[in-house]
Amino acid sequence: MLITGSLLGLLAVILGAFGAHGLKESLTPEALNSFETGVRYQMYHAILMLVAAASFSIPEKALKALFYLLLSGTILFSGSIYLLTTKPLTGIDISVVAWVTPIGGALLIAGWALLIFNFIKFTK
Repeated sequence: MLITGSLLGLLAVILGAFGAHGLKESLTPEALNSFETGVRYQMYHAILMLVAAASFSIPEKALKALFYLLLSGTILFSGSIYLLTTKPLTGIDISVVAWVTPIGGALLIAGWALLIFNFIKFTK
């Protein structure tokens, strides 16, 4: 989880720089804003993964579930945003499966809910 969180954070910084410098002239302001949203959410969840992995109050089973929720949610949410916004450049059209973006968001929400549930259990 620490390695994956670090890798997601590293990729978020790289993609953020690429978006700010490499895509600035190629994408519409709306597409660039969406791309930046993907980067932001990727970084948020990379940091959450690192903090959760370093926490001693989350049981191992819950930590494993959290890992899979955050990883799959980030890939589906941020990854689909990257592909949708860069379609004019890449030619990759995933609009047929654009429904994966909200599924990714739902998985991220489920990860946060799992975290809250475990913290509530910890305080009792």
